[in-house]
Order: sequence, then structure tokens, then C-alpha cells
Amino acid sequence: MNNTARLLLVDDDFHLATSLGQWLVEVGYDAEVASDLQQARAHLSGRPFDLIITDLRLGGEDGFDLIRYAAKHHPETAVLVMTGYATPDTAVEAVRAGAFDLLTKPVIDDELMLAIDRAINHHKVEQENESLRKQLDRRSGLESILSHDYRMMKIFDVIDSVADARASILITGENGTGKSMIARAIHHRSSRRGGPFVEVACGALPDTLLESELFGHVAGAYTGANTDRIGKFELADAGTLFLDEIGTATPAMQVKLLRVLQEFEFEPLGGTETRKVDTRVILATNQDLESGVADGSFRQDLYYRINVVNIVLPSLRERPGDIPLLADHFIREAAEAASRDVEAFDHEAMAALQAYHWPGNVRQLENVVERAVLLGSDRVLGLQDLPPEVLGVTKQDNREIGFSTSNRAAAPGPSMPPVASGTVGRSLREALEAPEREIILNSLRRHAWNRAATADELEINRTTLYKKMKRLGLDDPRLQYAM
Repeated sequence: MNNTARLLLVDDDFHLATSLGQWLVEVGYDAEVASDLQQARAHLSGRPFDLIITDLRLGGEDGFDLIRYAAKHHPETAVLVMTGYATPDTAVEAVRAGAFDLLTKPVIDDELMLAIDRAINHHKVEQENESLRKQLDRRSGLESILSHDYRMMKIFDVIDSVADARASILITGENGTGKSMIARAIHHRSSRRGGPFVEVACGALPDTLLESELFGHVAGAYTGANTDRIGKFELADAGTLFLDEIGTATPAMQVKLLRVLQEFEFEPLGGTETRKVDTRVILATNQDLESGVADGSFRQDLYYRINVVNIVLPSLRERPGDIPLLADHFIREAAEAASRDVEAFDHEAMAALQAYHWPGNVRQLENVVERAVLLGSDRVLGLQDLPPEVLGVTKQDNREIGFSTSNRAAAPGPSMPPVASGTVGRSLREALEAPEREIILNSLRRHAWNRAATADELEINRTTLYKKMKRLGLDDPRLQYAM
């Protein structure tokens, strides 16, 4: 029994309230008494209470008003209803308004004490769960965005500053930099986190379908519109709407967007009824909207409306220090998904990853890591597990290395030919590829392209041989017939 709890007893029957209050004090509770809604509010503003016990009839006032007031202004306080005028519908209505339970007078002592303890303990659990949920929401907003870069740290500060602002936010950056993740982080760190997060790729739909997608339509608005449909602006009401690729919007769509972003009202496609929404809008683009304004392809008034807060995401090549952190994260994810025992990249492979320019940014890095995990055979991934473009090997390089020597006759033995003078100025790896290819090619020809025998002669395993053949262009079946 929670005898240290602070209780507020609200009842217009003065004698009943006083006697019940005295009894609650005698059994160990800290109890105060109020006779109407005004007195109850005064008590609540003076000190915190664990529980309100209230009647539903407070003279000329309604106890439901007190329940709703407590739920809005004192959510840390549980509410227990005790009334002599209860019906099943009354109990349901009281619980919906925010009460924990409803007791019918007269109430025996043990029943009341049990109800008090249950209401307080249940409310405390709910409060703790809500606190934990908020902490998880705040952490989940940014924990999936991995970075140690100072530019990203500044962006995290901006996210915290604008999370609860009503103003539109424009996120700009190259494809694959994580614009959608930033939008979700803003939503999760805002007071709208309990509402929906709705994402629309504006560039994926033609103008008519995009209008229907955003604003909805009424039946008969166009061919195939057989029923009314709610648009994304309404679906995101009390939440966040993320409009990606906003730079692709046509001039007609830009006019409609400008109105809804200014007034938060619109008409569905084919309809006349004006609808209002409370939707927070975040927009993103990989285009230079200022240039669009200059050449007339993007409305100036819309640009200034959406560019209240501009978050510019740096490309991955601008923050190479984040690549080890991201690669390690993607390795763990890919290894777990594929049930592979893979730990990390070796130093040479990581250096290659950090030296690459990453035109596809974080999304491309994730794909490269997943490919390496799936195709690699060792716990530690190396250069041989990276695709040619990451290693700086172009298609022309592959043709030069892979097929310029394919018509040469096999040498009588496996000895390494001298390195040509053309290797000057090339990296060590590139310089060694030609002689390595010659050795493998000669061995393959001697063993009639029997890969198992070739691997045994070269004292490497077959998996390593297959990888080297693929990397050096020796997996082309036409080579078997070239002399």
C-alpha cells in the first residue's frame, strides 16, 4: 500500500468529503479536500498530487471538466472517479476522458484503498513508459545517422533547434546523402513524433497523379477515380509530410503547393470543399533551386516559402573520416542478414574506400559493403573484395589488362616476365596485375583450364583463384580458344 501518496479529494458534499479526507489521513495518506472545480485547480497549482478522487457532480459543475483539465495540465496525476450516479456508459466516458477507473458509492474501505493503490501504481508505470518512449524516440531520431564529422554535428544541433518549429524545412544534398533519414530524425525529435510520418517522392509521379496523391480526389475526378480518396496532406495531419525531389514539381503544382504551405488548406482534386490540416512539411531536393529561380523553372515565392530553414548535407567524399564508422556498421548489418562471419576491412581496403570519391554517397557505400560481405570468403575483407571502380580500375583499364595480352602464346614456363617500362607512374597494384595475369593464364593453359589443378599448382585455394580470374579478366570463356 502506497501510504505516502498525495491525494486530492473533490466532492460537493462537504461532510462526506471531510470525513473521507480525515479517514484517508488516518490510514497514512497525505490528503486534501476541495468542493468544486475552482478549488481543485487552486490545489493542483499549489503542489503536485499523485491522485485525484472526484465525483462527477460538483454542484453546478461537471466532473468531466476536471478530468479533462487534469489530463491536459497535470498528466503526472492519476484520476479516480467515485460517484453515486454511474452507468456503464458513464464509466466508459470517464475512462475515455482520462480517468483510471470509476467506483460507485457507497464504497467500502478496502475497495477504495485497493483502487487508490492500483490507480497510482498504474499511472506511475504509464509515466515511466512514456518517459522511456520519449528517450527512445529522441535517440532513434539520430542514432541511425552515424557521423563524427563536425559539419554533421552542426546539422544535429540545427535539428534539435528546429524540431518543434512550424516553419518548413528544406534539405538539400546529393543523392544518397541521407535526406530522408534527416527528415525522419526531425520528426522523431519533435512533439509530433506520435503522429504519422508520410513520405512522397514527387519525381516519381506525373502531375495529375501527384496532385491526387497530395490532396486526394473525389469520385469522378478523373477516369478510374471511382471513390473518394484522402491525400497525403490529410494522412499526415498532426504529423509530418516529407516531400522528396521537390525540384521536379511543375509550375502548376508549385502554385498549389505555395497555397497549402501558406494557408494549410486545399481542395481535393475534382472537389469544391476546402479542407484544413495541421501538417508539418519538410522538403528535399538534389537540385540547385536558386538556379531554378534564376532561369524561371522554379517559383521565387515558393522558394522563399520553403527555404526558411535550409539543411545542406555534405557529400560522403567531404567527410572521409566517417567512412570507417559507416563501413563497420554496414558490415555488421550485412553479415547478420547473410549469416556470414565477417569482421572488418583490412587497412589497404579501408584506405581505398577513403580515397574513392563516392558519387553515390552513403547509399553507394552501403551497396559496396554488402557486395563485399556476400562475395568475400575471409573474415577480414581486402582489396580483392572491392569492385573495380572503387579501386580506380576503369573499363578501359580492364580491357587493356584483360584482353590486350589474351592473343599472346603461352610462355614455356611459369616464370614472371619483366615489368614493362609502361608501368612507370602507375600504382604498385596496377603494375603487378599484368605479370600476375600472365602467371595465372599460363597455368590455366597448361592444365587445359582445369581450375582445381591450376589452384594446386599456384598453391592458392580455388575461391581465391576464381576471384583473381574475375578481377584480371580471365573468366571470359573466349580466352580458352585464344592462342
